[in-house]
Amino acid sequence: MDRRDFVKIGLSAVAAGALGAGASAAPLKPIETRPLGRTGHRSSIIALGGIVVSQESQEHANRIVEHALRNGVNHFDVAPTYGDAEIKLGEALRGKRERVFLACKTVKRTRQDAEKELRASLERLQTDYFDLYQFHGLDKPEDLETAFGPEGALQAMLDAREKGIIRHIGMTGHNPDNFLTALRRFPLETCMFPINFAIHLHSDYGKRLIDELVAREVGIIAIKPIAAEHWKEGEHRRWHKCWYRPLDDRHNIDLAVRWVLSLPVTTIIPSGHARLFRSALAAARSPEPLSAQELAELRELAQPLKPIFPA
Repeated sequence: MDRRDFVKIGLSAVAAGALGAGASAAPLKPIETRPLGRTGHRSSIIALGGIVVSQESQEHANRIVEHALRNGVNHFDVAPTYGDAEIKLGEALRGKRERVFLACKTVKRTRQDAEKELRASLERLQTDYFDLYQFHGLDKPEDLETAFGPEGALQAMLDAREKGIIRHIGMTGHNPDNFLTALRRFPLETCMFPINFAIHLHSDYGKRLIDELVAREVGIIAIKPIAAEHWKEGEHRRWHKCWYRPLDDRHNIDLAVRWVLSLPVTTIIPSGHARLFRSALAAARSPEPLSAQELAELRELAQPLKPIFPA
């Protein structure tokens, strides 16, 4: 597959398996994994985003985590800005921590503030290390300058990495140009940003960045894979954890997930509701290449949408 061609569909097959809210507790054949850049870790092609367990009962959060683990999901991502997600996920992972690649984030830009936020996240998640720690939403050039400057958050991360408190350093955001600047300043190991059909079939958003990430062997984590467009004024927000309207038809989710997985991404983080997570996970269990007819269907679905990015 030509990694620079965003419309060419070429997926490797992954193991099929039963999925659903009522799936039995029997072990399932795990979903496919891919190398997470040069970290040495292989992440499941679907990751569990912490927002899925936010605002849920602890019992429900425990079930969501167990369901993910039984399906082979080994990459979990969370942030202190996701409500009570760290607390819920920390409790759900008790006794299971070594089974997952746990990623967290900081919105702080100075060394002192980032150190404080890191310690708080470790405590809430009941762990003494993170596999991946990321600059969260680092979209403003001035924030990048602070974070990467003297006494910036990067220094806190480097200190923590030296002590074994974090293992890898990454970045998340929505501004591809800021990612490119950051990559020239520091050898980030992962980048997390929006990749989906509605965005990329309308514009060149992020395409140059993906080429650069592939060249540098940086792990690509795709977010907003099933985002459709902004909620319309007065529209009932059925999916209250999403600031955008996600696809919620199972067939359309299947097409959108398979399209993202045809690109050189390692893993994708679905929208933050358990049902949407399960639907994306089901699609990832059997992501055959999109046929010409399916690609045409996806293009038709994208055509009337106003993508959420670029802004």
